[in-house]
Parts: sequence; C-alpha cells; structure tokens
Amino acid sequence: MSPAENGLASLTACELRRRVVAGEVSALDAARAHLERISALDGRLHCFLALNPKAEQEARQVDRRIRAGERLALAGVPVAVKDNLVTAGLATTCGSRILGGFRSPTDATAVSRLRAAGAVVLGKTNLDEFAMGSSTETSAFGPTRNPWDPARVPGGSSGGSAAAVAARLAPLALGSDTGGSIRQPAAFCGVIGLKPTYGRVSRSGLVAYASSLDQVGPLTRSVADAASALAAIAGPDPRDATARNEPAGDYVGACSRGVLGLRVGLPREYFGAGLDPEIERAVRLAAAALEAAGATLEEVSLPHTRFAIPTYYLLATAEASSNLSRYDGVRYGERLGAEAGLRAMFGRTRAGGFGAEVQRRIMLGTYSLSAGYHERFHARAQAVRTRIREELLALLGPGPRVLLAPTTPTAAFGLGEKVEDPLQMYLSDVYTVTANLGGLPALALPVGRSARGLPLGAQLMGPPFGEELLFAAGAVLERAFPLPAPPCDAPGFAP
Repeated sequence: MSPAENGLASLTACELRRRVVAGEVSALDAARAHLERISALDGRLHCFLALNPKAEQEARQVDRRIRAGERLALAGVPVAVKDNLVTAGLATTCGSRILGGFRSPTDATAVSRLRAAGAVVLGKTNLDEFAMGSSTETSAFGPTRNPWDPARVPGGSSGGSAAAVAARLAPLALGSDTGGSIRQPAAFCGVIGLKPTYGRVSRSGLVAYASSLDQVGPLTRSVADAASALAAIAGPDPRDATARNEPAGDYVGACSRGVLGLRVGLPREYFGAGLDPEIERAVRLAAAALEAAGATLEEVSLPHTRFAIPTYYLLATAEASSNLSRYDGVRYGERLGAEAGLRAMFGRTRAGGFGAEVQRRIMLGTYSLSAGYHERFHARAQAVRTRIREELLALLGPGPRVLLAPTTPTAAFGLGEKVEDPLQMYLSDVYTVTANLGGLPALALPVGRSARGLPLGAQLMGPPFGEELLFAAGAVLERAFPLPAPPCDAPGFAP
C-alpha cells in the first residue's frame, strides 16, 4: 500500500508530526504521500507554480535528524510556500513575468525557521501578481481554482496556499497578508488563516508589496497547527528591523485554554448593508458558541471602519509604487527592449513584465504621492490610519478581549465575475484591511457552509501580540463548527 493510500495526506500537521516522531511513519513517507496527491489533483486546481525537486532528499535529512535525537517541532511536516517568499534554489516569481528566471541564494527567514523545525518544502504556490488581488486571477501563470467548486475563485492573494491546504496537498502553507491575503482565501477555502501582529514574524525574504502592512503567516486545517507554525516562525530577526523583540506566547497551550471570562466584541459596522445574510447568520452562531463556552458578548462600534478601504488602497498603492520602482530591467527584473535605449528599455520592461492590476496600483500610488496631491491623499490617509488604530486599541484593552466579525461579505465568487470591476474586487477586503491598518493579529476560520455547500468564514481580531487569545477562542469555534473535506477528489470535479 502506498503512503498516499495510508491516508497521510488527510492528517493535520500536528497529527502527522506525532506519527513521524513516534516512528510510525517517516518524513519521507509524508513527503511522498503529498507529492503523489499533488500529482493526482493539482492539474485540476493549479495551486503550485513549482515543485521542489529536492523534497524527498530534504525529507530523508529530517529522518536522519530525528534518528540523531533532535527534537523537531514540525518533524516531517510538508509545507507549501507562497511564491513571494524567496527559497534557496527554487524560482521565485511573485506570479509575475518580470521575475522570469530569478532564483534566490537564500531562504526567507520564515522558510528557514520552518526547515529548522523539521518541515519539508514541497514547492511554491500560486498567487495574485505581487500579492495584488483578491482572487488569484491576476497571476501571470493562470488562476487557481477553489477545491469546493472549480468554477469559483480560492480568494487571494494567497489563493494557491489556501487551496493547497484545503485540498490536502499540504497540511501547512505560508502566505502573506497585506490587506486580508491570508484570511480572505482561508474563508473561501474553509481553512485556518492567521495574520500575526505586525512585527511578530520577520518579513526578511518576503518580496515587498506594502512594507508597513505586509505580514507573513500560516494557513492550516487546524487551530493547533497554526499555533505550532507561529511558534516556529515568530521572533526577532537581525535581517528585519521591524521584527519585534517581543516574547512569544504559549500558542499551542492556548488552544486548550478555553474562553471563560473573555469579552467578545461584535462591531456593528461589520453587520450592515452588503453582508450576505448566510454569513451574518453563521457569524452570530459563532458568537453564540463562544458565549456558551463562557465568553461575554458585547456590541461595539468602530465608526472609522467606513474609511478603511480608501485608506488602505491609498497607502498600499503608494508603498507599492515605491517598492516596485526597482523592477526596471537594470536592478531587478527581466530586461526587455535594451537595444532601443535606456528609456525605451524601462518602459518595455515594466509594460511587458507587469500585468494590468499591478500597473493600475503603481499608477494609483504614484498619483497619490505626486506633487500637489501628497497632502490631499497620502497624508490624510495616514491620519485616518492612526484614528483607526486608536479606535481598535481602545476597544481591545484592558483585559482579555477580542473582536468577532465576518471575514468576507460573501462566500467564494465565480471565476471572472469581478475581474472587470476593480472596485467590487477591492470591496472583497472590506472586513480584513482594518487589522492590517492597525497592525493587529487576526485569525480567520470556517464557521459553517452556505446553502450551496461553500465555506463561510469568521475572523477574530486581538490586541497587539495577543495571538494566544485568538487561538483560545479559535479552538472553541473549531470544535463547534467542524468542516468536511472539499469534493476535489470526486471524479466529476474538473475545470
């Protein structure tokens, strides 16, 4: 019987790690089981842009480390890595043609810490180009499909990572979250997605989109797996000045702590017009489950939330304009049109290398930073961001307190449904950008299914470095709302 037939791909990261450490299976068995499943299913889903040709070799090395007596927190756990995190020896494309042929000599800090903990990198996952999108449709290499319905998007920009975890192609994946890019695809694909506090995880090796908002985090199928992953990747890093020297918590222990005495705020602005009634009902049922477990519910208000989307898209595009200016065919990027002269080369490189959505955001950001408009747009957005953060901090302290809200206004929408309407696409992030603007941790998780069988998601937001509170509450909700595997194995499931 093959490793895949043994069901290793159906195990969570913690379950798989336990079996590897106990000697019941090897890290090599685990890697092969997931590689076999990728071979069988990824043609339908397109989660991966590249597989690691040394995955089995790395798994054998993990087995040797275990035999030598090393205690590895993620021993033998296969991991998928979003393709905007550099990985030594593997191409990093950011879902863009402009980075054709680029290979980093080093790993991103989060990747190297997973490997140090015994994880095995399976490959690089698809994403919206340079993480700019909410559906994984702006990738230069084609869209990823939702494991629950191949006619629907998996969300974005970490859609490849979320879909891979949901489809049992990997028990753990890394994503990045600038305005909801971990949590929104987690909601659409029915998995757990954590955006840590800004500064909790090093951004070294993460290709920048908006540096004051980007954060690396895990996507998993259990809250305990997300806690284990955060424990492995969190902490200060001399290569990233924004990585805070804040003590890590007992994340795994928090999953069994319960919510007795926890105050849960329900922001009234998150339950207004535009929210699908099925999602509102699911989130309110989640609130009732927390109350039944000992938490206290409160209705609260975040009046500046209505400004979150314009504030986010002014600040994020401005930072994108600055960060992506380096891709000019000289410093970075595949060079096009060099024979026509320097100015023509810059234009052809950027026009041919960047897709339409990236070009749109660069132009929006450049405009907001231009002479005569900086104070009118960018400076005002910075002031509103400060007000949003102040409101959040006032609500979340003192005492153990979290906010509970929808993750997305709808369940997963159809492929092609919003690509011609950028504003509607941007509004997919209406509930997620607030945590990024405030630098707060947020945990997305499934809390039911729609009448069509699609996952419905809620998110918990906590105070800065309050991830333990999120894991405690998340574990309660996970037990209350178990979700079956998606139907991507079914013979009729096809693009």
